[in-house]
Amino acid sequence: MNKNLRIRTGMVLAVLAASLFFALPLEKRVNLGLDLKGGMHLVLRVETEKLAENAKSDAVIRAIEILRNRIDSLGVGETAILRQGEDQIIVELPGVKDRDRALNMIGRVAQLEFFLVHDNSNLLQEALSGKVPEGYLLKYTKEKKEPLLIHAAAALKGEGIQDARVDVNSSGFYEPKISLTFNAKGTQEFADITRKHVGERLAIVLDGEVLSAPNINEPILSGQAEITGQFSFEEASLLALALRSGSLPAPMKVEEERTIGPLLGKDSIAAGIKATVIGGVLVIGFMLLYYWMAGFISDIALVMNIIMIFGIMGFLNVMMPGAQFTLTLPGIAGIILTLGMAVDANVLINERIREEIENGRPLAAAINNGYNRAFSAIFDSNITTLIAAFMLFQFGSGPIKGFAVTLAIGITASMFTALYVTRTILLLLIHFRSLKSLPMMKLFSNTGINFVRYSYVFMAMSAILIAVTLFLFFQKGEKAYGIDFAGGQIQEYKFQNPVTSEQIRGILKATNMSDAVIQHFSQTPENVMIRTAEESEDVYKTVQNAFQEQMPDNQAELLRIEKVGPVVGKHLRQRAVWAIVLAMAGILVYVGFRFKHFDFATAGVIALIHDVAVALGLLVLLGYQVDLLTVTALLTIAGFSINDTIVIYDRIRENIAKSRKYDLAEVINLSVNQTLSRTVLTSFTVLMVTTSLYFWGGEVLRSFALCLLIGFIAGTYSTVFIASPLVLAWQKKQKK
Repeated sequence: MNKNLRIRTGMVLAVLAASLFFALPLEKRVNLGLDLKGGMHLVLRVETEKLAENAKSDAVIRAIEILRNRIDSLGVGETAILRQGEDQIIVELPGVKDRDRALNMIGRVAQLEFFLVHDNSNLLQEALSGKVPEGYLLKYTKEKKEPLLIHAAAALKGEGIQDARVDVNSSGFYEPKISLTFNAKGTQEFADITRKHVGERLAIVLDGEVLSAPNINEPILSGQAEITGQFSFEEASLLALALRSGSLPAPMKVEEERTIGPLLGKDSIAAGIKATVIGGVLVIGFMLLYYWMAGFISDIALVMNIIMIFGIMGFLNVMMPGAQFTLTLPGIAGIILTLGMAVDANVLINERIREEIENGRPLAAAINNGYNRAFSAIFDSNITTLIAAFMLFQFGSGPIKGFAVTLAIGITASMFTALYVTRTILLLLIHFRSLKSLPMMKLFSNTGINFVRYSYVFMAMSAILIAVTLFLFFQKGEKAYGIDFAGGQIQEYKFQNPVTSEQIRGILKATNMSDAVIQHFSQTPENVMIRTAEESEDVYKTVQNAFQEQMPDNQAELLRIEKVGPVVGKHLRQRAVWAIVLAMAGILVYVGFRFKHFDFATAGVIALIHDVAVALGLLVLLGYQVDLLTVTALLTIAGFSINDTIVIYDRIRENIAKSRKYDLAEVINLSVNQTLSRTVLTSFTVLMVTTSLYFWGGEVLRSFALCLLIGFIAGTYSTVFIASPLVLAWQKKQKK
């Protein structure tokens, strides 16, 4: 064994060993996203509109500190609290089971203030008639709804609170109360107020609501106080926690919420594993059947590719623990797609080797030439996919970033396994004289189809198809968008027993929610998804109460809830458009640079626009709405569909360099026919894994998988009938 082969073999074994080391055990090395292990993703906006300009930034920083203190008190591990923009805060809470408690704790301002009560009956009556005296406020107590006239300026604020604990009021019905302890400054201020105003009433106000207004019978010098107000023990505990951590400098609004229950996370993992196994078996079986020994070697590379994906993720999490490279549900979809895309390179190499063998090359020379001539097409096509993945990571959020990460890692790993690992195995087999030949099946033989002849017909058909699909999309208007882009709320429930859409519709109609969209799943009849245009918390509470009242014997478990405000929805829509535009621009520039001619690049991008437009239009026509997962699918289509086009372009460039006797039309026909087998095979393998994702990947990914199926089929068509003939049409026009 020569030195070069020993180095190659050692490199492969070292990478495999390192990947296994960092990948195992999976549950410790790979971080699961919130959509797989359950939890909450919140985007909070600090409402700083009423604050002075110089106080706005400090308010957000202070809010982050207070949120961190409150969340730490919950005992939630691996939390993330990040500032986004000028006034937004991202909060991620993995494993949270009690959604309502978490929201109450996070969102409560907890601004505690003490106001002196002005006990003047005449002034109080004037206030009740609508004439509130200047310098006073009219308030009502929480318990008895007693009207109070209080001073507008607080006598004491809650900044002086040192501790707040839940206690029991022994006088009466043992109701919970909150015992306050002031710090030294607060104790002094509280003592001064109570000393000066003995015999008066002191209103205790929390977040603008009067909890109680006890009489000051004597000066309180101990620095101790009590808050009562008909609390439940849960309410009292949350309030005490909020008071201990401090009041927020300004109210916060939940702009976006994605809460995933642990049950849905487990179901998603099970569905993802099932889809991966089925897709993997189909691809591995096909490669073995079609390419025999070469297919077996490609299958080894595919298995190693999966190991490398988890190994790289584990390595990144070890080396950069703060970065949190998580595996999400779309990330699992990315791994499944990587299986199909990894085959792309192996098919291209095997087809190149077959051509070299058919041209009379010895086996060793055929293998060497096959890899060398396939390299440029593989490299270029994978770079374009990485451009799309980069745009997804930049403009996506949460699970979408997880998809971009796994896709990028998978593409990188597939290049190594396809170009380096399989070649090393073949060289080892040749060295040990274990490989005498590489028999392969052949799909097409000496096809001589004139693809150029009817190019104008196909381009006209595509133009009509794009026009129709886009018309259908724009005709729907706002109804075409899911909550990610239009705003609104999704609630998904799992009932103990199967329910019908009619049952749910009847219950919601009785609560004046007849405009809600109800989606029932045939494969899981106990699951129901409810979409509403309104994202307020009242909608969620109304649905919950209605189910409990109308179906007490059929309990419903909340699987997930997603809420997006209209402002955030429009922002996400703009980011999605920019992601697609910049991805197209990046691919245009790269292909133009690599082929030194923008006619090729522009034609390729037009073909991509065709694929994206067709996928988008048909998806909406079939009744699906456009959301972040749809944009993810569209960018994946763009990144993958250009691969076949690049392979043809690469073959055109090669054939032009070989012979000058053919005109461009003949070269295009020759190149498309030469690569036809590869085009069909790679599309077929990707469609196999995508079909697996559609049928077995779960309801959440169904529209995503369908969009990919449509886009990949459209991509195969546009590669053959649009991209290259369009280059020819332009060059003919330039010659005139």
